[in-house]
Amino acid sequence: MKNTIDASIEFSFKGEDYCYTSEIDLDQLLLNHDALPSLHATLARRHGIDTYSYLYEVMEDSEIEFSNPQGFAANYLINGHFDLSALASNWHENKIMLQLKSILKNEMDITDLNQHPALKRVLIETYNLGRKA
Repeated sequence: MKNTIDASIEFSFKGEDYCYTSEIDLDQLLLNHDALPSLHATLARRHGIDTYSYLYEVMEDSEIEFSNPQGFAANYLINGHFDLSALASNWHENKIMLQLKSILKNEMDITDLNQHPALKRVLIETYNLGRKA
């Protein structure tokens, strides 16, 4: 299933009203970025706004509204608030676990890492240390 969410922003600048909406492909966003990119910058680029402009500065001061979550994004949109940080953390953790799954099965005969929480934490921290190095 595709993991997406619609992001909308409304603001006014020099007496003109702006309203931009884009569907954000969360899988692509997280796959291409280790650190979370600014969704304001993402929306600006998609709508042809220079991120060094006054228009963009005003846009940055406006809150992004989220709707229509698809896939795992639905778990992170609660009462209108989208927790992108938690989603990204869990997405990267699941990616790590998928990569380690066959190694754990072959080397330690472990099929469910959730039954070994300490080992899971150590593997995630080790993986993250390797990514930073």
